[in-house]
This record gives sequence, structure tokens and C-alpha cells, in this order.
Amino acid sequence: MTLDDILASLFPDGHDVKNSGGVLSGSGALRSGGRALVIGVADRTALGVDEAIRLSNYVLASVENGNAPILVLADSDSQRMSKRDELLGLNEFLAHLAKSLIYADMRGRPAIGLLYGHSAAGAFLATALATRVLVGLPSADPAVMDLPSMARVTKLSIEVLQEKAKSTPVFAPGLRNLAQTGAFHLTWDEAAPLAEQLDSLLANMPDARDRRDALGMERGGRPKAYDIAERVRELALQAL
Repeated sequence: MTLDDILASLFPDGHDVKNSGGVLSGSGALRSGGRALVIGVADRTALGVDEAIRLSNYVLASVENGNAPILVLADSDSQRMSKRDELLGLNEFLAHLAKSLIYADMRGRPAIGLLYGHSAAGAFLATALATRVLVGLPSADPAVMDLPSMARVTKLSIEVLQEKAKSTPVFAPGLRNLAQTGAFHLTWDEAAPLAEQLDSLLANMPDARDRRDALGMERGGRPKAYDIAERVRELALQAL
């Protein structure tokens, strides 16, 4: 599906979402009433300081304007790897964007991520993974870190990582693997109206506590994360 197809299926009653240099902003009419704020990254645009601060501004400006949901659409490259962006503190801009989405969610504007194309690394973390619920379309192509980059960091060969990826989802890119780890809550059917699937999700939104570790355990993709996180939580509560 193209972005236009996705927007038309999400908002059959109309939307005013604009694409300005790969940055999406606007709103769409929900079938259940009201409007959703829509932001995101399109056209596999790299997420740099300029894009991140624009998106953060849209989110923070919406916080005092009701409790309508925020829909984050994503088809991006990784973060922009330029000298200018790094010198300006790109990591802080990406963290600010992620925290803006989490803050808005805590203030009553539930954030939903919809990955319909590619996304990787810092751009993936600061947009799609910073939402309360992350949905993928079958065309989604996520990667927290590609295998060549992982090889450089871990000092393991590509061949070793490729072998590990066959049985360990955390080593492997792709929607199926990241859904198994719990990163994605749902995969929508692009052949069915997306508006109905969005309405169903909004009517059954999970609470704001991040349960991706529990999902990863249930799906067999991250068998240890939940138990370790719960043990840390218990120790922290004992120390109070």
C-alpha cells in the first residue's frame, strides 16, 4: 500500500495530513468521532535534528488540546548520520522526540505507531517504539540494528549472526522476528479497512504500562526479559 492508500483506508471520512520533506503532520477523522493527530516520517527519510524537533513540536503542542489519540506513521531510514547532526546533538533530539510521545501518552493522548515501510536504529526507537502500541502492516521492514552493524559492535562474523538469527529473534531484523520479541503488538490486515482495525484498537487500548517484555515471553522471542525486569522491580520496591 502507498501512503495515500493507507491514509484513505485509515480516514475514509477525510484527513488533512501533509508530507513536507518527508515529515508528516495533520489529523484525520475517526469513524468513532473526533480526530486523531497524525505525525510521522515518510519516503524513507533519515531522521535528523530538523525532523525530530518538528515532530516533537507537533506532539507537545497537542498535549493541552484534548485527549485524541496520536498516530505515528513510519517509513524512514535510520537516524541521519551527518557531521552536522551529530555535532548538534542528534541523540538528544531523538530522545526528546521519544519523551514527547511518552509524555503526551501519559497526559491522556494515547500514542499508536504504525510501521508501513522501513525503519531502523535511532529513528525506529524515537518514533514507532516510543508509542504505547506498535502496529505493523505486512510491508513493514523494521530493524533495530542491521547485521553488518551488529557484526562491527559484537565482533562476531556475519555468518555467525546469520546463524543465530535463525533461532534467536533478537538477532534478526524483520516484522516477524520483532513481533516475536514483543516489539509489535499487532499486525493489521491491509486487505481489510484500516479504519475498522484502528477503531477496534482504540476501543481496547492496553494500559500505559509497557508490557513488551511480557509479550516477548509469551511469544517465545525474549524468554528472560520479563523475569529479569520483574526481579529488578521487586528489589527496587524492597529498597523503598
